[in-house]
Amino acid sequence: MQTVLKGKTKEVIINTEGPVVIIGESINPTRRKKLVSSLEERNFEYLLELAASQIKAYADVLDVNVGYPGVDDEKLMPEVVNVLEDNFDIPLSLDSPNPKAIEAALKVSKGKCLINSVNGEERSLNALLPVAKEYGAAIIGLVMDDDGITHEPEKRLAIAEKILNRAVQAGIKQEDVIIDPMAMAVSADPIACLVTLKTTKLVHDKLGQNITLGVSNISFGLPGRESLNAAFIALAIGAGLTCPIANPEKITSVIRATDLVLGRDDYAIRFIEAAQSLLKQ
Repeated sequence: MQTVLKGKTKEVIINTEGPVVIIGESINPTRRKKLVSSLEERNFEYLLELAASQIKAYADVLDVNVGYPGVDDEKLMPEVVNVLEDNFDIPLSLDSPNPKAIEAALKVSKGKCLINSVNGEERSLNALLPVAKEYGAAIIGLVMDDDGITHEPEKRLAIAEKILNRAVQAGIKQEDVIIDPMAMAVSADPIACLVTLKTTKLVHDKLGQNITLGVSNISFGLPGRESLNAAFIALAIGAGLTCPIANPEKITSVIRATDLVLGRDDYAIRFIEAAQSLLKQ
């Protein structure tokens, strides 16, 4: 199954058969005081630096989150989308809990965006599915619902099915629904990663959808985060992950290596290109 996202002219195809597409996570004010202060001043220089560095490290899509305390994201999100699209031809993933901010950004976007994210709560489905349909956006379906977060893979699969069915009923194409099986901190729950991996495999085998994960969530609060994230992402790709949300500067080499091992990189061309380029940075 193929999910197509678009920048101004560039298409990115996320394919359940691979290779892996990287959604860059770095445009996010969480733990980035410099980004918060620059956005408050409407100085977008640092924003553009973050975008450029991720693209250089082989991000295929940029996740865009402008949420911080006191922000008017209904005004700021479309401003940021305009700035990014004026400077880069790359698809965007719009990351906000505020449906009005998502809609405001979709109104000005010149491409086909990804909404990050819808979930199985009725409020979320009712607010965002019509917006996705109206503007032709793809969606990420996060496997939580009005009962919260379940730790049973089969129940997470059922929520994924619910989101998929509701999206299709709303007029959204099946291929435009990407499922997020939810990566949780293994420091808080020893089987968190195992639950996510089992859910990923179930979604891949039963639904056949493209799958994303916020990969770095699993290592929160632990030392050696890069090694832990690398181990997890390789296993997740093997289970069906197709478009992780991650920092490409830290994870691209592992993703390229995993694609190569899985036979998705003829003559290691993409692996060698990335390895040589990243060594120079």
